[in-house]
Amino acid sequence: MKIFSALLLSLSGTSALADVPLAVLPQIAAADIVVIGEIHDNPEHHLQQALLSEPAAAIVFEMLTPEQAKRVSPELAQDEAALEAALGWNASGWPDFSMYYPIFRAGAEAVIFGAAVPRETARNAMADGITVAFGAGAADYDLTETLAPDEYDSRIDLQRKAHCGALPEDVLPAMVDIQRLRDARLAQVAMQAFDQTGGPVIVITGNGHARADWGVPRQLHGIRPDLRVFTILQGEDGEPPEGEADLILTQAAAVERPDPCLAFTK
Repeated sequence: MKIFSALLLSLSGTSALADVPLAVLPQIAAADIVVIGEIHDNPEHHLQQALLSEPAAAIVFEMLTPEQAKRVSPELAQDEAALEAALGWNASGWPDFSMYYPIFRAGAEAVIFGAAVPRETARNAMADGITVAFGAGAADYDLTETLAPDEYDSRIDLQRKAHCGALPEDVLPAMVDIQRLRDARLAQVAMQAFDQTGGPVIVITGNGHARADWGVPRQLHGIRPDLRVFTILQGEDGEPPEGEADLILTQAAAVERPDPCLAFTK
């Protein structure tokens, strides 16, 4: 019930959780695994994740490899600069570590797990297929299954939009496969974290992986239907992200960012 207590405390502050119906809070408190999505460069989203991370027994990061996760310790989590250096975070391509550090600080006593799919693995998956890239258990996480036509078409369209229509059409199926591979790896590591610690487990990831209809929560329900999984997506300026979830937060202010499509015109 520690998560429930943390959420109740948030109701007296300015957190975006302040106007969440009270009826939702016990569901979060009772969850074995809470999957919290984000827009990667929005610091308010990471503050929300930090709020839920303090009572967690384990935290799974999309952004960390297993090797990086092993470097994190309660002592190191008290020193932002030292932790960033140990992880080599700011050279990894993720947004500035200062945005994510509150999660590490709040969850300093949690066991940290990394679920990143390395670039080399992703490249190999494009050549050899995602079942080979995932390895043992691929069938358990539905990687051997063909997507339903409607979902496949929606995923292709999402990848087309995400890459500003700049990718060749024959590349888009591979991009969908890589997304599925990352979903499966996150779910697999979340299960490992739960089995090792007994939960609650917090999963820190982008909204695309957190959505309940396509992403990690669906994988978890498929592998362990008895698990209590709660999913949160986060939008900006009142606009919800795409996808389904148990809770969608939209109060965070939008971040000023350049047009992402400019990167495809250089």
